[in-house]
Amino acid sequence: MPNIHPTALVSPEAHLADDVTVGPFAIIDAGVEIGSGCTIGPRAWITGNLTKLGKNNQIGCGAIIGDNPQDGSFDTSTPSGVIIGDNNRFGDYVTIHRSTFENANTTIGDNNFLMIGTHVGHDCSLGNDNNMANNVLLAGHVHIGSKVFLGGGAGFHQFIKIGDFAMVQGNAAITRDVPPYCLAHGQNKLAALNVVGLRRGGFSPKERADIKRAYKLLFTGGGSLKDALLEAEKYEWTPGAQVLLDAARNPSRKGILSR
Repeated sequence: MPNIHPTALVSPEAHLADDVTVGPFAIIDAGVEIGSGCTIGPRAWITGNLTKLGKNNQIGCGAIIGDNPQDGSFDTSTPSGVIIGDNNRFGDYVTIHRSTFENANTTIGDNNFLMIGTHVGHDCSLGNDNNMANNVLLAGHVHIGSKVFLGGGAGFHQFIKIGDFAMVQGNAAITRDVPPYCLAHGQNKLAALNVVGLRRGGFSPKERADIKRAYKLLFTGGGSLKDALLEAEKYEWTPGAQVLLDAARNPSRKGILSR
């Protein structure tokens, strides 16, 4: 049976694996599913009638997962939730809001670390192996790839994309897409390639050189992004470089960062 502290409130209509631990004064509402090996910290609240946590997730003190989105037009009777994969760590007072759409979910993959006070707005999606330092703020509909690092206090506007292996400086204010493999800082400033991240990520020297070539063509050539993309069609690219080119070709409605 789950190890549930006597002060915790767990709905009989919630579904907890037998080895789940629930701390003092935590609340788990009806419809929630929590997988094997999860630990729910003191005073955490897990809600949303479609919310599901996979295996081995750690939920910090006071964290709230599955609460209503901060959308003035949202009908609170809408069935939606948060879907979380395996081996994630959520620090104290992290908040993750459920989707605004019927039978839809805010989604988080595997092996992510969201530190104290991070907020994930409704309808966001996160891939795997991402790290977000204290008080990162994601508005609704932000889509994040994998192996991304976001510095403490950075804020992100709704409907933008943050590509794989991107890194964003603490306290940055970002309202446009951050391209894959890139460093961003300040207010919508593109700095350079995340060369250390690429090396640690296992990209071969040839792949790294090709990504660098694509980056220079797109962002440092002095011409327009449209012209750079036309020029790129003349060459063959490795898959990694193609990811960067595709991100430039298919930005969100907010557009993509440039230097």
